[in-house]
Amino acid sequence: MQMENRRLCVEISEMGAEVTRIYDKKYGTEMLWEADPTYWKRHSPILFPNVGKTWHNTVLINGTQYPTSQHGFARDNAFQCIRQKADQASFLLSSSEETKEVYPFEFELIVTYTLESDALVVDWEVRNPGDEEMYFTIGGHPAFRFAGAGEKKTDYKLRFPGKDSLEYILVDMDEAAADPSKVYKLELENECCPVTEEMFANDALIFDGGQISEVWLCRKDGAPYVGMRCDGFPNFGIWSVKDAPFVCLEPWMGRCDDIGFDRELSEKPDVNKVAPGDTFRQRYTIMAGNQDLSLM
Repeated sequence: MQMENRRLCVEISEMGAEVTRIYDKKYGTEMLWEADPTYWKRHSPILFPNVGKTWHNTVLINGTQYPTSQHGFARDNAFQCIRQKADQASFLLSSSEETKEVYPFEFELIVTYTLESDALVVDWEVRNPGDEEMYFTIGGHPAFRFAGAGEKKTDYKLRFPGKDSLEYILVDMDEAAADPSKVYKLELENECCPVTEEMFANDALIFDGGQISEVWLCRKDGAPYVGMRCDGFPNFGIWSVKDAPFVCLEPWMGRCDDIGFDRELSEKPDVNKVAPGDTFRQRYTIMAGNQDLSLM
């Protein structure tokens, strides 16, 4: 389905409730990655009920181990469009006998997209209709393609408003899990750092501790191309593929497992908990930038 306002045109698929297109009409640019499988076959998947990988691809829930897949199953399931207006659409995924084979909880996941001027607001609701507390992590994974043909990572930089440095950890590629024992510092100059191929040699940069509430992907001259606002998110990932002309900005409520994490899901750092009958809510916003520096 499609939504459109004076600035943006957005397309959403019922498969995974995934945004497949964000077109900036003002500048004539396709902002969202086109899912070219040469580099990455997705646009903007929803990560649920787990972000990233779990330790040894299993999760322990109430003493029982369940198999998991990277980033969970929501991205590979069809959602039902339950509400559609000119500037808003909502999609529902409910638990089923199939989902309970890998995730035993009753749930309703509702994803709502709303166009507001030059922004796309993404709202998540996770409802617990069951009779026990449920636990999960959830995340966004939008990939933003570079605006110009032939542009590379070195044509862009990241801006973190109000920050002079950030701390991040990396994925241990041999263990396929995060290594919190090694913390790296991302030094910023005028709130910015260049984007390079080397940044992603070990998969994603993982920022814990709620460090990032706003980030912009900017042209090398400083013109803001696309931004994200994500207040209240404890974790954030920045990822790309070698030589790929895109960067993913990923707001996470919880993240992949640390090396060796084999305890109950309820004990996982930054896991989300919803009591029976309650609803978890969170949102983030994708913002189209003002690419003309002369207008700033």
